[in-house]
Amino acid sequence: MSEIIKEFNIKAGDFDRAGEGSMDLRNLLKSLGFDTDIVQRVAICAYEAEMNVVMHGGDGKMSMIMDDTGIVLEVTDTGPGIDDINLALTEGYTTAGEAVQQMGFGAGMGLPNIIKNSDHFDIVSRRGKGVCLTMCFWIKTRCP
Repeated sequence: MSEIIKEFNIKAGDFDRAGEGSMDLRNLLKSLGFDTDIVQRVAICAYEAEMNVVMHGGDGKMSMIMDDTGIVLEVTDTGPGIDDINLALTEGYTTAGEAVQQMGFGAGMGLPNIIKNSDHFDIVSRRGKGVCLTMCFWIKTRCP
């Protein structure tokens, strides 16, 4: 397989279109014959990261690069950044406002779910400089 690159823009606060990028990635991976496990894990991570940008970040971008060895998903935003990354990685911790929580989001499981579902995870954030998440998924098998 040759390298495949796909990019999606994410608009802060756009709950109407939130999740479109992760759905497109899921459909692409399914159409390429990837195993259901990796399709599901990539979709979960993409969705959680995409929703974090919509809820907390400034505008952002989700990029996927895929080759024979794996899939790298990178999500960046121009938001305020994360004050305490270790705290943000704690299950149940959230800085989502009441309005976002009333919509059913902001339960504090986004980053923990990303960690659980990716083979490798990295997060870089500086106050006032946004966030960059990198998630890697190693390709073990593909459906015939």
